[in-house]
Amino acid sequence: MIAEPKMQNLRPKILAAFNFAQQQVENLIDKYPDTFPIYTKDGKWQIKGESWTNWCEGFLGGMMWIFYKRTSSTNWLENAIHYSQLIEGRKNDKTVHDLGFLFWSTWKRWVDIFKDERNNEVVITAGKTMGLRFKEKGGYLRSFVAEDSLFIDIMMNVGILFYAAQQTDNTELLQKAHQHCLTTRRYLVRGDGSTAHEGIFDLDTGEFLRQSTHQGWRGDSAWARGQAWALYGFSTAYSITHERRYLQTARSCADFYIDNTSFDKNAPFGPGIPPNDWNEPNSQAESSAAAIAASGLIDLSKIVQDPIYSARYQQAAFVILSTLTSPAYLASKTSGWEGIIKHGIYHQRKGLGVDESVMWGDYFFVEALDKALSLME
Repeated sequence: MIAEPKMQNLRPKILAAFNFAQQQVENLIDKYPDTFPIYTKDGKWQIKGESWTNWCEGFLGGMMWIFYKRTSSTNWLENAIHYSQLIEGRKNDKTVHDLGFLFWSTWKRWVDIFKDERNNEVVITAGKTMGLRFKEKGGYLRSFVAEDSLFIDIMMNVGILFYAAQQTDNTELLQKAHQHCLTTRRYLVRGDGSTAHEGIFDLDTGEFLRQSTHQGWRGDSAWARGQAWALYGFSTAYSITHERRYLQTARSCADFYIDNTSFDKNAPFGPGIPPNDWNEPNSQAESSAAAIAASGLIDLSKIVQDPIYSARYQQAAFVILSTLTSPAYLASKTSGWEGIIKHGIYHQRKGLGVDESVMWGDYFFVEALDKALSLME
Protein backbone atom coordinates (compact mmCIF):
# COMPACT_ATOMS: atom_id res chain seq x y z
CA MET A 1 0.00 0.00 0.00
CA ILE A 2 1.45 3.37 -1.03
CA ALA A 3 0.62 6.21 1.34
CA GLU A 4 -0.35 9.29 -0.67
CA PRO A 5 1.57 12.48 0.20
CA LYS A 6 -0.48 15.63 0.51
CA MET A 7 0.09 17.62 -2.69
CA GLN A 8 -0.24 21.01 -0.98
CA ASN A 9 2.65 20.02 1.29
CA LEU A 10 4.82 18.40 -1.38
CA ARG A 11 5.02 21.24 -3.91
CA PRO A 12 6.74 23.70 -1.50
CA LYS A 13 9.19 20.96 -0.49
CA ILE A 14 10.01 20.25 -4.14
CA LEU A 15 10.50 23.94 -4.95
CA ALA A 16 12.74 24.40 -1.91
CA ALA A 17 14.78 21.33 -2.88
CA PHE A 18 15.13 22.58 -6.47
CA ASN A 19 16.42 25.94 -5.22
CA PHE A 20 18.80 24.21 -2.80
CA ALA A 21 20.11 22.05 -5.66
CA GLN A 22 20.97 25.18 -7.63
CA GLN A 23 22.86 26.58 -4.65
CA GLN A 24 24.85 23.36 -4.23
CA VAL A 25 25.81 23.20 -7.90
CA GLU A 26 26.82 26.87 -7.85
CA ASN A 27 29.02 26.18 -4.84
CA LEU A 28 30.54 23.13 -6.51
CA ILE A 29 31.58 24.89 -9.70
CA ASP A 30 32.89 27.87 -7.74
CA LYS A 31 35.00 25.67 -5.46
CA TYR A 32 36.01 23.01 -8.02
CA PRO A 33 35.80 24.66 -11.47
CA ASP A 34 35.95 22.48 -14.60
CA THR A 35 35.97 19.24 -12.62
CA PHE A 36 33.58 16.29 -12.55
CA PRO A 37 33.50 14.73 -9.08
CA ILE A 38 31.67 11.41 -8.71
CA TYR A 39 31.07 11.02 -4.98
CA THR A 40 31.69 12.71 -1.66
CA LYS A 41 33.71 11.59 1.34
CA ASP A 42 32.32 12.85 4.64
CA GLY A 43 30.14 15.13 2.53
CA LYS A 44 33.01 16.70 0.54
CA TRP A 45 33.34 16.13 -3.20
CA GLN A 46 36.36 13.98 -4.08
CA ILE A 47 38.10 15.57 -7.04
CA LYS A 48 40.83 12.95 -7.37
CA GLY A 49 39.03 10.05 -5.76
CA GLU A 50 39.31 6.54 -7.16
CA SER A 51 36.72 5.77 -9.83
CA TRP A 52 35.70 2.42 -11.26
CA THR A 53 35.10 3.83 -14.74
CA ASN A 54 34.75 7.19 -16.48
CA TRP A 55 30.97 7.67 -16.72
CA CYS A 56 29.70 10.66 -14.74
CA GLU A 57 30.79 13.77 -16.67
CA GLY A 58 27.35 14.41 -18.15
CA PHE A 59 25.44 14.75 -14.90
CA LEU A 60 26.82 18.09 -13.74
CA GLY A 61 26.13 19.83 -17.04
CA GLY A 62 22.82 17.99 -17.23
CA MET A 63 21.65 19.61 -14.01
CA MET A 64 22.63 23.00 -15.41
CA TRP A 65 20.48 22.44 -18.50
CA ILE A 66 17.53 21.52 -16.26
CA PHE A 67 18.11 24.66 -14.18
CA TYR A 68 18.31 26.80 -17.31
CA LYS A 69 15.14 25.41 -18.86
CA ARG A 70 13.13 26.06 -15.70
CA THR A 71 14.65 29.45 -14.73
CA SER A 72 15.80 30.97 -18.08
CA SER A 73 18.94 32.10 -16.23
CA THR A 74 21.71 33.21 -18.62
CA ASN A 75 24.24 32.15 -15.99
CA TRP A 76 22.96 28.58 -16.10
CA LEU A 77 22.88 28.66 -19.90
CA GLU A 78 26.51 29.78 -20.10
CA ASN A 79 27.61 27.15 -17.60
CA ALA A 80 25.54 24.41 -19.24
CA ILE A 81 27.16 25.14 -22.61
CA HIS A 82 30.64 25.31 -21.07
CA TYR A 83 30.36 22.02 -19.15
CA SER A 84 28.85 20.31 -22.19
CA GLN A 85 31.69 21.49 -24.41
CA LEU A 86 34.23 20.17 -21.91
CA ILE A 87 33.12 16.61 -22.68
CA GLU A 88 32.57 16.89 -26.44
CA GLY A 89 35.65 14.80 -27.21
CA ARG A 90 34.09 11.85 -25.42
CA LYS A 91 31.74 11.36 -28.39
CA ASN A 92 34.46 9.15 -29.87
CA ASP A 93 35.27 7.28 -26.65
CA LYS A 94 35.21 3.55 -27.40
CA THR A 95 36.26 2.47 -23.91
CA VAL A 96 32.99 2.95 -22.02
CA HIS A 97 29.35 1.88 -22.37
CA ASP A 98 28.08 5.12 -20.85
CA LEU A 99 27.90 7.61 -23.72
CA GLY A 100 24.17 7.93 -23.19
CA PHE A 101 24.78 9.15 -19.65
CA LEU A 102 27.28 11.69 -20.98
CA PHE A 103 25.47 13.03 -24.06
CA TRP A 104 21.76 12.41 -23.40
CA SER A 105 22.10 14.43 -20.18
CA THR A 106 23.89 17.35 -21.87
CA TRP A 107 24.08 17.68 -25.64
CA LYS A 108 20.66 16.07 -26.24
CA ARG A 109 19.09 18.60 -23.85
CA TRP A 110 20.94 21.34 -25.73
CA VAL A 111 19.54 20.05 -29.03
CA ASP A 112 16.02 19.79 -27.64
CA ILE A 113 16.07 23.45 -26.57
CA PHE A 114 17.88 25.14 -29.48
CA LYS A 115 17.50 22.66 -32.39
CA ASP A 116 21.08 23.21 -33.58
CA GLU A 117 22.12 20.74 -36.30
CA ARG A 118 25.82 20.88 -35.45
CA ASN A 119 25.04 19.93 -31.84
CA ASN A 120 22.77 17.17 -33.08
CA GLU A 121 25.71 15.67 -34.97
CA VAL A 122 27.58 15.36 -31.67
CA VAL A 123 24.73 13.29 -30.20
CA ILE A 124 24.52 11.17 -33.35
CA THR A 125 28.28 10.54 -33.31
CA ALA A 126 28.10 9.41 -29.68
CA GLY A 127 25.30 7.02 -30.59
CA LYS A 128 27.28 5.56 -33.48
CA THR A 129 30.31 5.13 -31.22
CA MET A 130 28.14 3.22 -28.72
CA GLY A 131 27.05 0.96 -31.57
CA LEU A 132 30.62 -0.23 -32.03
CA ARG A 133 30.29 -2.14 -28.75
CA PHE A 134 27.76 -4.58 -30.25
CA LYS A 135 28.57 -8.28 -30.12
CA GLU A 136 26.87 -10.14 -32.97
CA LYS A 137 27.22 -13.44 -31.15
CA GLY A 138 25.01 -12.89 -28.15
CA GLY A 139 23.29 -9.78 -29.47
CA TYR A 140 24.28 -7.21 -26.86
CA LEU A 141 26.31 -4.08 -26.29
CA ARG A 142 29.31 -5.17 -24.23
CA SER A 143 30.14 -3.53 -20.93
CA PHE A 144 33.40 -1.73 -20.25
CA VAL A 145 34.80 -4.60 -18.14
CA ALA A 146 34.99 -7.35 -20.79
CA GLU A 147 33.72 -8.46 -24.19
CA ASP A 148 31.64 -11.26 -22.65
CA SER A 149 29.89 -8.92 -20.22
CA LEU A 150 26.44 -7.31 -20.49
CA PHE A 151 25.37 -4.77 -17.81
CA ILE A 152 21.81 -3.79 -16.90
CA ASP A 153 23.15 -0.19 -16.73
CA ILE A 154 23.46 -0.14 -20.52
CA MET A 155 19.66 0.10 -20.80
CA MET A 156 20.13 3.71 -19.70
CA ASN A 157 22.48 4.29 -22.64
CA VAL A 158 20.77 2.41 -25.47
CA GLY A 159 18.42 5.35 -26.10
CA ILE A 160 21.22 7.25 -27.81
CA LEU A 161 21.57 4.36 -30.31
CA PHE A 162 17.87 4.49 -31.11
CA TYR A 163 18.12 8.24 -31.55
CA ALA A 164 21.18 8.09 -33.83
CA ALA A 165 19.57 5.34 -35.89
CA GLN A 166 16.32 7.26 -36.34
CA GLN A 167 18.08 10.52 -37.16
CA THR A 168 20.19 8.88 -39.89
CA ASP A 169 17.79 6.14 -41.10
CA ASN A 170 20.44 3.61 -40.12
CA THR A 171 18.63 0.27 -40.04
CA GLU A 172 21.71 -1.63 -38.90
CA LEU A 173 22.15 0.59 -35.84
CA LEU A 174 18.44 0.39 -35.12
CA GLN A 175 18.58 -3.40 -35.18
CA LYS A 176 21.53 -3.41 -32.78
CA ALA A 177 19.61 -1.25 -30.33
CA HIS A 178 16.53 -3.48 -30.50
CA GLN A 179 18.57 -6.65 -30.18
CA HIS A 180 20.38 -5.30 -27.12
CA CYS A 181 17.05 -4.53 -25.41
CA LEU A 182 15.64 -7.96 -26.22
CA THR A 183 18.78 -9.74 -25.00
CA THR A 184 18.77 -7.74 -21.79
CA ARG A 185 15.07 -8.44 -21.32
CA ARG A 186 15.56 -12.16 -21.82
CA TYR A 187 18.66 -12.76 -19.70
CA LEU A 188 18.87 -10.01 -17.06
CA VAL A 189 15.19 -9.45 -16.20
CA ARG A 190 13.81 -12.34 -14.17
CA GLY A 191 10.28 -13.69 -14.09
CA ASP A 192 9.43 -11.76 -10.92
CA GLY A 193 10.60 -8.47 -12.45
CA SER A 194 13.87 -8.34 -10.52
CA THR A 195 17.09 -7.79 -12.43
CA ALA A 196 20.64 -9.07 -12.47
CA HIS A 197 23.50 -6.59 -12.74
CA GLU A 198 25.52 -8.56 -15.30
CA GLY A 199 25.19 -11.36 -17.83
CA ILE A 200 28.15 -13.43 -19.04
CA PHE A 201 28.22 -14.90 -22.57
CA ASP A 202 30.34 -17.42 -24.42
CA LEU A 203 32.27 -15.36 -26.97
CA ASP A 204 32.64 -18.25 -29.41
CA THR A 205 28.99 -19.24 -29.58
CA GLY A 206 27.09 -16.28 -28.10
CA GLU A 207 25.47 -18.63 -25.58
CA PHE A 208 24.32 -17.05 -22.33
CA LEU A 209 26.24 -18.60 -19.44
CA ARG A 210 25.19 -17.00 -16.14
CA GLN A 211 24.07 -13.95 -14.20
CA SER A 212 26.71 -12.13 -12.19
CA THR A 213 27.27 -8.85 -10.35
CA HIS A 214 29.91 -6.27 -9.48
CA GLN A 215 27.66 -4.05 -7.38
CA GLY A 216 25.03 -6.27 -5.78
CA TRP A 217 25.21 -8.95 -3.12
CA ARG A 218 25.20 -12.03 -5.38
CA GLY A 219 24.66 -12.88 -9.03
CA ASP A 220 21.10 -13.99 -8.28
CA SER A 221 20.19 -11.09 -5.96
CA ALA A 222 18.43 -7.81 -6.74
CA TRP A 223 20.69 -4.75 -6.72
CA ALA A 224 18.50 -1.67 -6.31
CA ARG A 225 20.28 0.74 -8.63
CA GLY A 226 20.27 -1.84 -11.40
CA GLN A 227 16.54 -2.28 -10.84
CA ALA A 228 16.05 1.48 -11.21
CA TRP A 229 18.19 1.55 -14.37
CA ALA A 230 15.96 -1.17 -15.83
CA LEU A 231 12.58 0.40 -15.07
CA TYR A 232 13.79 3.78 -16.38
CA GLY A 233 15.71 2.39 -19.36
CA PHE A 234 12.93 0.17 -20.69
CA SER A 235 10.45 3.05 -20.25
CA THR A 236 12.70 5.23 -22.40
CA ALA A 237 13.12 2.47 -25.00
CA TYR A 238 9.32 2.17 -25.25
CA SER A 239 8.87 5.95 -25.51
CA ILE A 240 11.26 6.04 -28.46
CA THR A 241 10.15 2.89 -30.29
CA HIS A 242 6.61 2.05 -29.06
CA GLU A 243 7.66 -1.59 -28.84
CA ARG A 244 5.12 -3.06 -26.40
CA ARG A 245 7.52 -5.61 -24.96
CA TYR A 246 9.66 -2.80 -23.56
CA LEU A 247 6.67 -1.26 -21.79
CA GLN A 248 5.75 -4.65 -20.35
CA THR A 249 9.29 -5.06 -19.02
CA ALA A 250 9.41 -1.53 -17.59
CA ARG A 251 6.17 -2.19 -15.72
CA SER A 252 7.42 -5.53 -14.42
CA CYS A 253 10.60 -3.89 -13.10
CA ALA A 254 8.64 -1.00 -11.59
CA ASP A 255 6.21 -3.35 -9.88
CA PHE A 256 9.09 -5.30 -8.34
CA TYR A 257 10.60 -2.08 -7.00
CA ILE A 258 7.30 -0.96 -5.48
CA ASP A 259 6.27 -4.37 -4.14
CA ASN A 260 9.63 -4.98 -2.46
CA THR A 261 10.16 -1.50 -0.98
CA SER A 262 8.22 -0.29 2.03
CA PHE A 263 6.14 2.80 1.30
CA ASP A 264 4.58 3.21 4.73
CA LYS A 265 5.60 5.69 7.41
CA ASN A 266 7.55 3.05 9.35
CA ALA A 267 9.75 2.05 6.40
CA PRO A 268 13.31 1.30 7.60
CA PHE A 269 14.94 3.91 5.34
CA GLY A 270 11.89 6.13 4.91
CA PRO A 271 8.96 5.53 2.52
CA GLY A 272 10.04 4.46 -0.95
CA ILE A 273 13.79 4.16 -0.28
CA PRO A 274 15.29 0.74 -1.10
CA PRO A 275 18.30 -1.02 0.37
CA ASN A 276 21.40 -1.30 -1.79
CA ASP A 277 20.34 -4.90 -2.47
CA TRP A 278 16.95 -6.35 -1.49
CA ASN A 279 18.44 -9.78 -0.75
CA GLU A 280 21.47 -8.67 1.26
CA PRO A 281 21.18 -8.94 5.06
CA ASN A 282 21.70 -5.62 6.86
CA SER A 283 21.92 -3.70 3.57
CA GLN A 284 22.21 0.09 3.73
CA ALA A 285 19.87 2.67 2.17
CA GLU A 286 20.51 3.63 -1.45
CA SER A 287 19.09 7.08 -2.18
CA SER A 288 20.46 7.32 -5.72
CA ALA A 289 18.44 4.24 -6.72
CA ALA A 290 15.38 5.95 -5.26
CA ALA A 291 16.04 9.14 -7.23
CA ILE A 292 16.48 7.21 -10.49
CA ALA A 293 13.33 5.22 -9.79
CA ALA A 294 11.30 8.37 -9.03
CA SER A 295 12.28 9.94 -12.34
CA GLY A 296 11.62 6.73 -14.26
CA LEU A 297 8.29 6.14 -12.51
CA ILE A 298 7.07 9.59 -13.52
CA ASP A 299 7.91 8.77 -17.14
CA LEU A 300 6.19 5.40 -16.83
CA SER A 301 3.07 6.97 -15.33
CA LYS A 302 2.67 9.08 -18.47
CA ILE A 303 2.96 6.24 -20.99
CA VAL A 304 0.90 3.54 -19.24
CA GLN A 305 -2.65 3.44 -20.60
CA ASP A 306 -4.22 1.87 -17.51
CA PRO A 307 -5.25 4.79 -15.25
CA ILE A 308 -4.93 2.67 -12.11
CA TYR A 309 -1.31 1.81 -12.82
CA SER A 310 -0.55 5.30 -14.05
CA ALA A 311 -1.70 6.62 -10.67
CA ARG A 312 0.24 3.88 -8.87
CA TYR A 313 3.52 4.84 -10.52
CA GLN A 314 3.01 8.58 -10.10
CA GLN A 315 2.04 8.17 -6.48
CA ALA A 316 5.11 6.01 -5.80
CA ALA A 317 7.35 8.65 -7.37
CA PHE A 318 5.80 11.41 -5.25
CA VAL A 319 6.27 9.36 -2.06
CA ILE A 320 9.94 8.85 -2.92
CA LEU A 321 10.38 12.58 -3.56
CA SER A 322 8.62 13.42 -0.32
CA THR A 323 11.17 11.27 1.52
CA LEU A 324 14.18 12.56 -0.43
CA THR A 325 13.17 16.17 0.26
CA SER A 326 13.03 15.51 4.00
CA PRO A 327 15.92 16.47 6.32
CA ALA A 328 16.93 12.81 6.55
CA TYR A 329 18.09 12.90 2.90
CA LEU A 330 18.20 16.48 1.61
CA ALA A 331 21.48 18.01 2.76
CA SER A 332 20.07 21.52 3.27
CA LYS A 333 20.19 21.14 7.05
CA THR A 334 23.59 19.42 7.16
CA SER A 335 26.28 22.04 7.64
CA GLY A 336 29.21 21.79 5.23
CA TRP A 337 27.73 18.98 3.14
CA GLU A 338 28.54 19.61 -0.54
CA GLY A 339 26.16 17.22 -2.28
CA ILE A 340 22.40 17.54 -2.68
CA ILE A 341 21.04 14.27 -1.29
CA LYS A 342 22.74 12.03 1.25
CA HIS A 343 22.85 8.25 1.79
CA GLY A 344 23.76 7.20 -1.73
CA ILE A 345 26.19 4.42 -2.66
CA TYR A 346 28.67 4.32 -5.53
CA HIS A 347 30.49 0.98 -5.13
CA GLN A 348 29.92 -0.84 -1.86
CA ARG A 349 32.37 -3.66 -2.58
CA LYS A 350 35.19 -1.23 -3.30
CA GLY A 351 34.22 1.05 -0.42
CA LEU A 352 33.74 4.04 -2.73
CA GLY A 353 31.11 6.67 -1.96
CA VAL A 354 29.23 4.57 0.60
CA ASP A 355 26.55 6.51 2.53
CA GLU A 356 27.50 9.69 0.66
CA SER A 357 26.29 11.98 -2.11
CA VAL A 358 26.85 10.64 -5.62
CA MET A 359 26.67 12.75 -8.75
CA TRP A 360 24.07 10.67 -10.61
CA GLY A 361 21.92 10.56 -7.49
CA ASP A 362 21.91 14.36 -7.42
CA TYR A 363 21.24 14.55 -11.18
CA PHE A 364 18.28 12.15 -11.24
CA PHE A 365 16.89 13.78 -8.10
CA VAL A 366 16.95 17.18 -9.84
CA GLU A 367 15.45 15.62 -12.96
CA ALA A 368 12.65 14.02 -10.92
CA LEU A 369 11.96 17.32 -9.13
CA ASP A 370 11.65 19.06 -12.49
CA LYS A 371 9.31 16.37 -13.86
CA ALA A 372 7.18 16.53 -10.70
CA LEU A 373 6.88 20.30 -10.97
CA SER A 374 5.79 19.97 -14.58
CA LEU A 375 3.09 17.50 -13.59
CA MET A 376 1.88 19.80 -10.82
CA GLU A 377 1.72 22.75 -13.21
